[in-house]
Amino acid sequence: MDLRKLKTLVDLVSESNISELEITEADGKVRIVKSAPAVAALAPPVVLPMAAAAAPAAAPVAASAAPAAAAAPASAESTAHAVKSPMVGTFYRSASPGAKAFVEVGSSVKEGEPICIIEAMKIMNEIEADKSGTVTRILCENGQPVEFGQPLFHIE
Repeated sequence: MDLRKLKTLVDLVSESNISELEITEADGKVRIVKSAPAVAALAPPVVLPMAAAAAPAAAPVAASAAPAAAAAPASAESTAHAVKSPMVGTFYRSASPGAKAFVEVGSSVKEGEPICIIEAMKIMNEIEADKSGTVTRILCENGQPVEFGQPLFHIE
């Protein structure tokens, strides 16, 4: 399609009420889509932290009490070592669906001991403890998708 014809089509779409135009010819196919009106651009996207997006909406009184409640567990967990996921995949606490979990809260683990499995691309990868200690918290549910660097366990 020749450039002058294409320019004419773009002008036609921009000056008319149509929002989309598609033309197919022997030498090619052209699709012109008019962008959304500028009024829609005035509302900026709302970016929420992951914790706030995951939490259900609460009354304003409850929201003001939340920071004080959240501060106490954060200080207690600051001494805990987080075992993080080395890959993207699916988290499993045991080697097979009916088997006993590798670790529970309160379990004593040694460095290098398997503590969970992450399935990635149909391959089961044993994740080992990178520190000896006691498991104080399990941060993922069985079968939950996990991201690279996501904390899986806390060990003290």
